[in-house]
Amino acid sequence: MPTFRSIYDTLYAAFGTQNWWPADTPFEVAVGAILTQNTAWTNVERAIANLKEANCLDTATLAGMNRPELAELIRPAGYFNIKAQRLQALCRFLLDEAGGELTNLWERDTSALRAQLLGIKGVGEETADSILLYALHRPIFVVDAYTRRIFERLGLLETGLGYAEVQAAFEGALPRDRALFNEYHALVVALGKDYCKPKPFCATCPLRSLCPSAQA
Repeated sequence: MPTFRSIYDTLYAAFGTQNWWPADTPFEVAVGAILTQNTAWTNVERAIANLKEANCLDTATLAGMNRPELAELIRPAGYFNIKAQRLQALCRFLLDEAGGELTNLWERDTSALRAQLLGIKGVGEETADSILLYALHRPIFVVDAYTRRIFERLGLLETGLGYAEVQAAFEGALPRDRALFNEYHALVVALGKDYCKPKPFCATCPLRSLCPSAQA
């Protein structure tokens, strides 16, 4: 029976270091965490490139922008009107709570900060935890659709578990280490997008020998 650790070791041997999350600043990570909701990362890269070209990738500028103008810049990421609203809500939170600088939140208690992030309109658990892990370096495991699909097929997760239950399963089975959680989530994404799709490509999957659901 595979374990959470053996899966990590196998994926790391297959894929190597993922260097995730790709961003120049912690704030860019947070922006990307919102833009990547329900879209591929390649689309997020295009949207962020637009923001950089317009010289508006900072909290004060984004918060004060005309929303249709912001929506047009992030159009490549999809759901651009909704995401413009969510980005501005995040920026207003940072202006009110952190002087506009995400890094001013470094010293805050993780649980309290997570609750505050979840209070921002449009920020759900996956988005909040991505910000906490990748931008603020907190040892918290990020759960996404790939995580559920892969580990249900592996038999390590029951179907229908809630976000907190899946997260607790990982955090209870692994050392509470930020770098490990960072790399693990990135490796899960790599497997999910290229192999463990809704219709999986089992023949060349690096987890084939460990997966009871692998197709013959």
